[in-house]
Amino acid sequence: MFVAQGHHVAVITRRSSYGQPQVSTIVWDPELNFIENGQLEGFDVIIHLAGASVGEYWSKKYKKIILESRVRSTRLLCETISKLKSKPKLLICASAIGYYGNHAPNEVLDENSPNGEGFLADICRQWEAGTELLRESNVRVVCMRLGVVLSKAGGALAKMWQPFQWGVGGVLGNGRQMISWVALDEIPYVVEHVIKNEQIKGAVNVVSPQAVSNAEFTKVLGEVIHRPTFLPVPGFAIRLLFGEMGQNLLLEGSHVLPSRLRESGYQFRHADLKTALKEVIHSPSLL
Repeated sequence: MFVAQGHHVAVITRRSSYGQPQVSTIVWDPELNFIENGQLEGFDVIIHLAGASVGEYWSKKYKKIILESRVRSTRLLCETISKLKSKPKLLICASAIGYYGNHAPNEVLDENSPNGEGFLADICRQWEAGTELLRESNVRVVCMRLGVVLSKAGGALAKMWQPFQWGVGGVLGNGRQMISWVALDEIPYVVEHVIKNEQIKGAVNVVSPQAVSNAEFTKVLGEVIHRPTFLPVPGFAIRLLFGEMGQNLLLEGSHVLPSRLRESGYQFRHADLKTALKEVIHSPSLL
């Protein structure tokens, strides 16, 4: 999107080449606290999305990887930016609505809601705290608290896809847990909106304004792909198979609103779940 608009885009990566001739690379290794000296000079905006997937089994070792992949990389990036002669105007750092913890379906949360409890809430708190250094460097900082991203490439939808295709998809647990979602291709437009609107600072919830329960999500997904959804998956089975990760990501949830985006005039392209799922599901690369 940004390349097509004529912007100079560079990717911060562990690899020496990104594979696209129009995109340059900046090599780093957060575990070694290394980033190519001077290569960040002169950029207007830096977008930081690095972090190990939370959708894997949470062993004690892997929980440490989830934490350190976010905190180390954020700290390295912010320390490097703070020393630049020509600093960016804006840092956009990924975070997640896990910041709020899990809540009952009737509790509605927005950016003013407090930090919750639990592993993901603590991860997000430390993740966002890594950007504090830049708040004293006249760099605007926005932490995008991402919801459940609907993508053909991975995440929750990709994991659900095969069972639903086989006709054995169904409600998870009691089905009342809320899913605050966002379509993957919505995110670049949110980023563009944040860049252009300089009054936006701090935490921004990147979720559709229409959160749904797991039961409703299951119903709509079944309708979109024309498959039955009558086989519920009991909570004990999810906890047995996926442990703490399953409990946190599949059996619990939160109803989160994108208040700051709406207040700043952002218009969602995919506010309706059925429309968003149709576009994602019917993409040929997922079939």
